[in-house]
Amino acid sequence: MGATQAGWLQRAWHSDVGYSFRTSPVAIGAAAVAFVCIFCAVFANWVAPHHPFDLATLELGDSFLPPRWLEGGSAKYLLGTDDQGRDILSAIMYGARISLLVGLASVALSVVIGVSLGLLAGFVGGRTDAFIMRVCDVILSFPAILVALLIAGVGHAMFPNASELVVFVVLILSISLAGGGGWVQYARTVRGSTLVERNREYVQAARVTGVSSLRIMRRHVLPNILGPVMVLATIQVATAIITEATLSFLGVGVPPNSPSLGTLIQVGNKFLFSGNWWITVFPGAMLVAIALSVNLLGDWLRDALNPRLR
Repeated sequence: MGATQAGWLQRAWHSDVGYSFRTSPVAIGAAAVAFVCIFCAVFANWVAPHHPFDLATLELGDSFLPPRWLEGGSAKYLLGTDDQGRDILSAIMYGARISLLVGLASVALSVVIGVSLGLLAGFVGGRTDAFIMRVCDVILSFPAILVALLIAGVGHAMFPNASELVVFVVLILSISLAGGGGWVQYARTVRGSTLVERNREYVQAARVTGVSSLRIMRRHVLPNILGPVMVLATIQVATAIITEATLSFLGVGVPPNSPSLGTLIQVGNKFLFSGNWWITVFPGAMLVAIALSVNLLGDWLRDALNPRLR
């Protein structure tokens, strides 16, 4: 198994996509930034110098400490502390974990819904295609953030005392079902690709031999349309993270005891004009770094998978 994996990695490294990555400084830099952010978020329990959300370890006497390099800063807190004495650096790492989890989960759900409906619409056609596309048009007529805000707000109203799991599920659903960054983009993209693929010779041959439509879609059409889906999913991860941060900033996102980057920015915004700028600036910088690096990787992947640019 080890030799097989090594051979696969070697082939990938020397492929056209691997060569495109090696010769693109922007892609390498974006991958490095994304790796550092994701690593710190996933392994926050071991990397973070403090546990910022453990009430037993908080010291109110350390509240509003500036970053270490400013006058009054402490070597114990590199990026300073907030109003409750929580270490900003540690809070950013833990908050980024929540943002990435919600973003990736919402994109995964959007891919499943959008690809399934797009395949069905493009392959079956007729009234099924018309109905699914009209639903997409209706959803796209509303701003995505308003749709997500409406779903999240209704979820909070229906489950005011819900557990953290229910809150996270409602938040993921609200982002996935929103038009601009949700399943609609995948459905429209996959439908267009499926309309091209369904008239290819290999699909016609499979139909003649008696293969079922479901098997043709799953085994023959789907693998040939995954390229655009991968590119779109990479870019939409950043959109989903920003949408989650926006909802958390507005107070309908993740629960306060599991704050994301949006929640940290919202808390720091209260003290921005009192001179404690670091409480909101550093979480905002982390959000920008994650979104920008993922977007740059998505742009590179789109160009790398485009045969016309090779």
